[in-house]
Amino acid sequence: METTKLREWLENGGAEGLSWLQLEDFPDTGRGVKTLRPLKSGDIVLTIPGSFLWTVDAAFDDPILGPIISSVKPPLSVEDTLAVFLLFIKSRIERYEGRQAHVKLLPTSYTTSVCFTDEELEICSGSSLYHITKQLKQQIRDDYLQLLNNLFSKHPDLFPLEKFTQNDYMWALCAIWSRGMDFQLPGKQFRCIAPFADMLNHSPDVQLCHTYNPQSDSLQILAGKDYTIGEQVFINYGSVPNNRLLRLYGFVLPNNPYDTYDLVLTTHPLAPLYAQKVTLLESAGLQVNATFPLTLSDPLPLDVLRYLRIQRLSSSEISTVEAKRGARNIVSARNEAEILKALIEACESLLDGFSVPLEKLEANIASSVYQKSDNKWAAAHVSIGEQKIIKMTLQKTRELLALVICAQCGKANENNKRCGRCRRVVYCGTDCQKSNYKEHKVICRTYTAD
Repeated sequence: METTKLREWLENGGAEGLSWLQLEDFPDTGRGVKTLRPLKSGDIVLTIPGSFLWTVDAAFDDPILGPIISSVKPPLSVEDTLAVFLLFIKSRIERYEGRQAHVKLLPTSYTTSVCFTDEELEICSGSSLYHITKQLKQQIRDDYLQLLNNLFSKHPDLFPLEKFTQNDYMWALCAIWSRGMDFQLPGKQFRCIAPFADMLNHSPDVQLCHTYNPQSDSLQILAGKDYTIGEQVFINYGSVPNNRLLRLYGFVLPNNPYDTYDLVLTTHPLAPLYAQKVTLLESAGLQVNATFPLTLSDPLPLDVLRYLRIQRLSSSEISTVEAKRGARNIVSARNEAEILKALIEACESLLDGFSVPLEKLEANIASSVYQKSDNKWAAAHVSIGEQKIIKMTLQKTRELLALVICAQCGKANENNKRCGRCRRVVYCGTDCQKSNYKEHKVICRTYTAD
């Protein structure tokens, strides 16, 4: 019924492509869109005119809602404007049949991480998602109170409080996060929700295929690959890690190749040589308070090492040529050993901070302790992805440290020499090499065999 109303509303206003698209429940993704005709990659699948989009401009242009929200001080954010717009339409009894048909097709609940219980969220405690979700939950409470005081309570005739609760507000935010599309236009960021197009699910196996044309004021969905009749049509949200997929969209992809862990590095203003180090960091293109994404393909980016090398420079090292070049290479054996040891300690501390270790999470998934696609299962996959990356960073750092400090006595010296056989460790002299031979020989032969 509502699907028919939505189709009629869109088609009567110039939307194209709906005649060969159909909503359907799929086993793996739930509700999605299937094609009733073959499609070739690049074909225009769907066109939605701008007048149907949920946008900030549409909210302000509404003759009833617009004058009210435009008078709010401080001005509403983009997300709050869209959230109020959604709830306003949802609460109306008449006049907005087309938009209401769309709202009635939206999920009644969401599986984004802010909707998790404390027990469910605890599965990924220690992950970046855990901390961000805790912050988001508090921000939602604070932002709702501000809306309540500045808008809802002042206009109870337009915003009946039983339909504008904190839970309603969180529902609207989840709808925006999971269904919104963002485009960079000249001079501004443009966010919208496109009716019917928002029913398309994500797949990393198709090309990016949604566009907005400001000249024609229309949103288009292109075929991101070839499709046969009856196949589900997908869009691609981009290279999104699981911690972001679960936070914004409410799902995860097992073994997501785009998983990341954001490593935050900062230098205290009272640190020795702070001003000089800030200058060196900035000349190297690095920020004093910096976030570095660690990935499966690059678990230890060069910029992390560069930052730490500069951060740990001594007074005698700060004016060296390598330091002034941005520390792309080792500044000194002492400096390199110090930063690698610090990074190892940090990685070990991060791993200890996860409430459930990697091995137990994998065992719980394999034995169905966490049922597939439930919230605990999704949280587990986020934690698994981040822990894997940190473990890879830890392993890579240990390998680098083994090339800096003597394998026997631990001395960091520029004159340390690599083992001539495996070239995986260094020694400060023949005495240490001989003393370490019994312990090292098994590993050495393994490396040589590889």
